[in-house]
Amino acid sequence: MLIRIIAVGTRMPAWVDQAVSDYDGRFPADFTIEWKPIKAEPRGATGSPGAWMTREAARIRQALPPGATVVALDEHGRDLDTHALSERLARWRDSARPLAIVIGGPDGLDAGFKAQADERIRLSSLTLAHPLVRVVLIEQLFRAWSILANHPYHRA
Repeated sequence: MLIRIIAVGTRMPAWVDQAVSDYDGRFPADFTIEWKPIKAEPRGATGSPGAWMTREAARIRQALPPGATVVALDEHGRDLDTHALSERLARWRDSARPLAIVIGGPDGLDAGFKAQADERIRLSSLTLAHPLVRVVLIEQLFRAWSILANHPYHRA
């Protein structure tokens, strides 16, 4: 299974890169996580969040694998528990289509992009720092995989 995580933002703190690398290394060879960072639009005194997100969405669309199931992370998306995420992961895997999970930038994701996504999910009802989203996402994907594989990581 190929999961491409497309994330707006190119420079993360070392602790994020270390945590992501640690979880990436735990997956079996037939379960590939591919990270695709997307350059964030410069924020400043000119412009607007809508315009910035539109330009970021254009770059995100270019990074999508052909024929991918697109899942947008969104604070208003469907709230899943870990078992529901593992069921979704099994469904995405069994579809034999690549999966693209998209993390927006500081202002989130363009409304038009979110509307075109196959699914919108949220990781938490809490507001998470942008770098932390990457760590929570990869950990939850590993946990969902561990449920499907009957791996002892998930004990709940």
